[in-house]
Amino acid sequence: MPPPAPSPGTPQPRHGATAEFLARVPRLLDAMRSVGSGLELHSTLHRICETAADLADARYAAIGVVDEDGDGLAAFVHHGVDETTARRIGHLPDGRKGLLGALVRDPAPVRLTDLTDDPRSCGFPEHHPRMRGFLGVPIRVQGEIFGNLYLTDKRAGAPFDDYDLAMVRVLATEAGIAIGNARLYEAAQRRERWIDGSVAVTTALLSGGDVDEALQTVAEQARRLSGAAAGIVLLPADGGGLEIVAVSAEHPADVLGRVIPADNGVVGELLAGRSVFVDDAATDRRLEAGPVRAYGPIMLLPLCRDARVLGALVMPRARGERPFTRTERALGERFASQAALALMMADAQRDRERLAVYEDRDRIARDLHDLVIQRLFATGMMLESARRGSAVPEVRDRVGGAVDELDVTIQEIRSAIFALRQPADPPAGLRTRVLREVALAAVPLGFTPSHRFAGPVDTAVGEVTGRNLIAALREALSNAFRHAHATRIEVVVDAAAVLPDGRPGVRLSVADDGVGVPEGGRRSGLHNLERRAEAVGGVSRLGPGIGRDGGGTTVLWEAPY
Repeated sequence: MPPPAPSPGTPQPRHGATAEFLARVPRLLDAMRSVGSGLELHSTLHRICETAADLADARYAAIGVVDEDGDGLAAFVHHGVDETTARRIGHLPDGRKGLLGALVRDPAPVRLTDLTDDPRSCGFPEHHPRMRGFLGVPIRVQGEIFGNLYLTDKRAGAPFDDYDLAMVRVLATEAGIAIGNARLYEAAQRRERWIDGSVAVTTALLSGGDVDEALQTVAEQARRLSGAAAGIVLLPADGGGLEIVAVSAEHPADVLGRVIPADNGVVGELLAGRSVFVDDAATDRRLEAGPVRAYGPIMLLPLCRDARVLGALVMPRARGERPFTRTERALGERFASQAALALMMADAQRDRERLAVYEDRDRIARDLHDLVIQRLFATGMMLESARRGSAVPEVRDRVGGAVDELDVTIQEIRSAIFALRQPADPPAGLRTRVLREVALAAVPLGFTPSHRFAGPVDTAVGEVTGRNLIAALREALSNAFRHAHATRIEVVVDAAAVLPDGRPGVRLSVADDGVGVPEGGRRSGLHNLERRAEAVGGVSRLGPGIGRDGGGTTVLWEAPY
């Protein structure tokens, strides 16, 4: 029988070949050990490129990672091209045309003496280094194609030989194992981050604190976990459609409170409980013209539980960023489902708390009616009897006055009973809510801050701006108590203010005589104030306080109506 034909990439025997191959084995073993020495995927790909270039004595090396659909490259990692040149070249290969595209569609080893002579080559972009010799080898992870390893230009000027191809194929096999381990590690870390984010959202929603702060946590976690440029939470609006209630972004636009109507195609999909994935917001016909067109890929997820849509979660990436992968979409949908469950549980918890309040009010009303009024009535009867039995006119007059006061007290208690048994009061105006926050702050402070109002506070300030103003007031009073050690605080709400750009607005001023803002201290509270102001188109800044020589701090928070 004739001997079996050698497989592609196997060096053909020739004089001195064994010695040459054996001389390269130690380098191959060192390269294999280097490739498998880490778990972070991106650094592993860089290490494979560098090791392969060193092993084959190549000037340039790269790895093209095939995307999930198998028709292009999701990532391109290179070695040998300096950062300045890479910036001048600009856009990285997408693997949809040319020689790299052919290797994506047909992943097989390729060795060329001059790649510019290959009919599949489509040339180089401007500023790209000229390359001749080419060696391409597929990388497989657990039997599936992951990408291709490319080498170009041996330093000695010679073409890549059979030994280069054989060793790079061995290295590619080891690289597949290392990449598989790195992907498993990265997937475990990614899932852990999403789980931690879901826990943070659940904790915020069920903590019984400020609802707006909890929804802001949802937006911040969604933005962080998805790698998006923004995280946006929308809830059903009273008149239909979805209202933007929380935004997390580097520079939040004036979008809080904006209602997107139900006849919008994307909103209709979300309200029907279906997820929407957009690859490019600039060209997708489902999206209306507006600020959203400035983004790239967008993931829009319904907050849906038990066939009930509680809201929506939107995560847009910047223009030019890669689309969301199937894994990211699946993790995002699980996060949205967990957030919807937490929202439902938070609503149920608030319902139970309201029910407990109503039951307590009913009990107080019964006690007042059955005990207090009866005792007051009996006391009045006793006094009336004593008045009639007294022979001293002065005593009769005074006892009669006491009986009249008891009658008035009974009528007032009956009015209180009637109020306790009525449904909950409608939402209080902004002035009432400010007074409530000032009164609540008096307990930990040990004194009541002074307060003053100017302009049409209750009628001019909108609900969204008013809600954020109350949160800013709460934050400023909390900072004054926890950090400033103030003995005097002045609160001013001016609804007749004129903002620096000439628009009418409301200005909140919280001034104290405390220790001021220390250098290098924590600024999370101040960042919260700035974020809330920017979210409604306003600003927040600090000024001198009301202590001696300007001691202390004044927090100025202002926003348009």
